[in-house]
Parts: sequence; structure tokens; C-alpha cells
Amino acid sequence: MMMEVNTSPEHIDGLGSDGFDPATLPVDCLQSYFNEDKRIQFHKCLSALEHTTVKVPYEVLNRKFRSAQKVLEREVNAVSACVSEVQAALAGSPTPPPQQLSSLIKGVITQVNTLKRKSRETVAGELECARVVKRRSDHLDQADHGTTREHQAWNKTRLDRLLTDYLLREGCYLTARKFVKSRNIENLTNLELFETAYEVELSLQRKDVSKCLAWCHENKSKLKKLNSSLEFNIRLQEFVELIKKDERMEAVWHARKYFTTQDSDHLNSIQRCMALLAFPTDTTIPEYKTLLGEDRWKVLIEQFRSENLRLFQLCLRSPFTVVLQAGLSALKTPQCYKSNKESSNPDCPVCLPSLNMLAKELPYAHCSQSRLICHMTGETMNENNQPLMLPNGYVYGSNALEAAAAANGGQVTCPRTNTTYELSEAVKVFVM
Repeated sequence: MMMEVNTSPEHIDGLGSDGFDPATLPVDCLQSYFNEDKRIQFHKCLSALEHTTVKVPYEVLNRKFRSAQKVLEREVNAVSACVSEVQAALAGSPTPPPQQLSSLIKGVITQVNTLKRKSRETVAGELECARVVKRRSDHLDQADHGTTREHQAWNKTRLDRLLTDYLLREGCYLTARKFVKSRNIENLTNLELFETAYEVELSLQRKDVSKCLAWCHENKSKLKKLNSSLEFNIRLQEFVELIKKDERMEAVWHARKYFTTQDSDHLNSIQRCMALLAFPTDTTIPEYKTLLGEDRWKVLIEQFRSENLRLFQLCLRSPFTVVLQAGLSALKTPQCYKSNKESSNPDCPVCLPSLNMLAKELPYAHCSQSRLICHMTGETMNENNQPLMLPNGYVYGSNALEAAAAANGGQVTCPRTNTTYELSEAVKVFVM
């Protein structure tokens, strides 16, 4: 037996809350109303889960635009400076020799060519980002269009994207790269974003902070808006590494250079870290032993991953995890956790041992109506397939029992107890 949520129009509550009584509507209008309501709910769900699909390339486009603005502004100023030099030379007295003018004009031409080249590069980069946004928007627009086969293909691609995102968030970059290439979905994933993060993580694993500091400098303005403490923690770790090497004077100079400009919020961390100057590297005091531990590098990697997600407005939880938990919770019923495993439904995902453990802490589905499932065939038991109970108390659909009796001379065998009965011994079951 399996509980399911009945989403048919006659069992959905609350339709009268917007000022009309659905019972007074014609059947066609009522069906249209429910179809439209389901479509709206579908799009809301899709918007919530697929927000990052378009948001990431948009953020990349925004960053490229701001970067291009600065580059072009700098190059325009360089061209203006060269032109000013030519104008000043021509306005002076006496007139400069032709060789000097030729050199100044060549300088202007060089700067103009540089401006032209960088303009093309920046525009090409922005156009590519815009194309990525367009491709992903078109992909999401196909969610509720096309034939059944096209919709199934779209769902398969979406599952591949969700799995890729999950692998990237868990740090399985090489696996994600191979998976993306095998599925040919490079344009629909954020692989490039996470591959950049992968290089930073590898450097942190080698205890090299140069790439992480470069990343922090590149995204300095946004990290400041997010009140990120990543760069401070990196500088703190540099100080600790100098202490571990017993280079205490260099550690003092490092502290003077980077700690004096920090916010007062970091004062406690700085004071605790500076106390390491007074302790040996093999100290057993827990507070300082933790600062000198190797686990701090793992903490830095985890913080970098978190800041990288925040930087591009990605949710900290994987959409794949959210979708999986929502699906399991929608199907989870008390029947899935009964000690008698014979009563579990073989077609229920939650009844599978692996998924059953994952769904253990999730809430049960809100079921307004029950639905009886035949253990033999998996068909729904209703007025067209009436439930019949054998003398041993087990209930099966009439279609399954009649088919078994027809093949066995009027006798049926219970698949749970292997007991044989006459079909006439089965009685109807009425569920109130």
C-alpha cells in the first residue's frame, strides 16, 4: 500500500480564496483554471531551482563589462595624452623637426591600435557571455514546450546538469569534467567557473596562497561588500607558517604590514595569533595548538568554496540535493518505514534501502487521500480493479487474482505466504 497526494481538481482546497466558487464554473473553465495554476506553480518552482543557470553567466557578463569599462577608459586616456603631446608640440615655438613629429604621430597610432585591439577583445568577450545567457534562457524556455519525447530529453539534460553542479560543489572537478564532455552539455554548466576555483584549491592544498590572494585582489570590491574575511584568514595563515618555520622576526614584520589596517572585528583573532610569538611550535595548549594545526588549510579551502559561491550569488546548498529531498519527502509515507519489508511497494523510490536511509529525517508527505496499490501488479486498486482480501488477510487487486485463477484452475497463490486458496474465498474490501 502506498500513500500519494491526489492532485485532481476535486481534491484541491482553497480555490475559493480569490473570490469565486469553483463549483459554479463550467467543467472546461475549471480544467483550464487548474492547468493554468499548475503551470504557474511549475514556473515558480523552475525559477527557484534554475536561478543560478542564468545568474552565473549574467554575473560574469556584468564583471566583464565593468572590467572592459576600466580598460577602455585607461586606453582612451592614453590616446588623449599622446594627442595632447602632439598638440603641445605643434603649438610651441619653434616648430619641432619632422622626425620628432613623426615619432609623436607614430605613438598616437600605436595607442589607437591598442585601443582598437582591446575594444575588439572586450566586445568579443561580452558577446560570448551574452550568447551563453541566451542559450541557457532558450534551454529553460523549452521546459514546458514540445512533445512528450522532447520533454523527457529536457528532463534528462536537466538531471545531468544537476549532477554536474553537485560534483563541482563537492570538489570532484575531474569527474565533473569527464561527465560534462560525455553528455555534451558544456554550454549549460558552470564548469569554467569551478575549474578556476579548482586551481586555487590545488594551490591551497600545496600551502601556496599566491593564487588565492590574486583571486581576492581580482574580486576585492565584491568581497568587501560581502564582508568576506577570506583574505584576512589567508594573511593570518601566512603569519602562522612563519611561526612554524621559527622566523619570528619576519612574522612581526608581516603583522605590521597586514594586521594594522584590519577592522576592529578581527582584533581578537589578531591578539590570539600574536600570542604565538611567546610559545614554542610544539605547544600543547589547545587554543594555540589548533592555530598551528594542519587542519586550518582545509578550513581555508572550505571558506574559499563558500566565498566563491557567494560571489556569484549561488546558493550554498546544491539544487540536486534540494530536488532529491523534495522528491523523497513528497513520496515518503509511514508504510515505507514499517518493520515488515514485505509490505513495501517495489515501485516506491523511498522503499529502496539506499534512498530509505536518505529520507529518514525528512518529513512525511501530506496526503489528503490514500491510494491502494496491488502488490502483484503495481496497479491502482479502484472501482475498475476492486481490492479483494484472501483468508490470510492480504489484499490484492481483482485483476491480478482473476488472472492468476484463470491460469491455475480457479486457484490463487498468495506471493507473500505461498498459500493457495480458491478465488471464491476472496472477499471484497471497502475503504471508507
